[in-house]
Amino acid sequence: MNKEDKIYIAGHRGMVGSAIERKLRKDGFTNIVTRTSKELDLKNQQAVNDFFAAEKPDYVFMSAAKVGGILANNIYRGEFIYDNLMIELNVVHAAHTIRVKKLLFLGSSCIYPKMAPQPLKEEYLLTGELESTNEPYAVAKIAGIKLCESYRRQYGDNFISVMPTNLYGPNDNYDEETSHLFASFIRKFTLAKRNNLNEIEIWGDGSPKREFLHVDDMADACCFLMENYDGEQIFNIGTGKDVTVLELAEIMKDVTGFEGTFKFDPTKPNGTPQKLLDVSKIEALGWKAKISLKEGVRMVMEDVKEMEF
Repeated sequence: MNKEDKIYIAGHRGMVGSAIERKLRKDGFTNIVTRTSKELDLKNQQAVNDFFAAEKPDYVFMSAAKVGGILANNIYRGEFIYDNLMIELNVVHAAHTIRVKKLLFLGSSCIYPKMAPQPLKEEYLLTGELESTNEPYAVAKIAGIKLCESYRRQYGDNFISVMPTNLYGPNDNYDEETSHLFASFIRKFTLAKRNNLNEIEIWGDGSPKREFLHVDDMADACCFLMENYDGEQIFNIGTGKDVTVLELAEIMKDVTGFEGTFKFDPTKPNGTPQKLLDVSKIEALGWKAKISLKEGVRMVMEDVKEMEF
């Protein structure tokens, strides 16, 4: 990418999109095009086609998506598959129509089979049954990956796909009903400290293992691949290290100084037992995550200390 190239970030107000915009502007890219969901409904094919025809971006970061945690994915199953399919179909096809130089599509680690061997390798895609609670979202993301692959093979479009692990950082969603694990913990620990609570509830038994990547590292990886990779391989993006849910809670307890206890709720789902990404492919290209989990927790706690939940 050249500094003067026009770059469209779909979903620039989301956690990943906003991090990509911060990264690009920091690196001197100023010709960045964005639209809010009110200004451009990505589920509307005609509106998307008109936007691409008028703006003609050179590069596209496809980070727009309907996202949520276990509860939201399980309740709003129809919305999660419909909205995500419509968004990615419209954006990818419009990018093909105007022949953008390159598009990067963001998938999700939930595309991999629930019981796949750990760590998860890119070639495990479509080799087994998905986790039932987020299957509609995962199916939509798999469709997006295959859409990019198919357009590459048939039309020669330079479309690449990445699979981020669990992300956290600025612009995360802290809603009590729809947040992911990390953000829900940030909310719980922050409120516990503010209100002098002596107990924090944890869903399940605390045993599932999760990998967490700061969104600034994610943005760095996306820009790295946009600059350095033009092939058909899909890439996992993560740290290559995971912790149990209980270990994450202990890290947050240490960072916040929370002195209470944890109460486990075995009636709530654990979700997938483990989701650790094999990141050897992207590390072989020369990229590696820089922000440690404990450092990342400190950064987020500092960001949200004045936030209203």
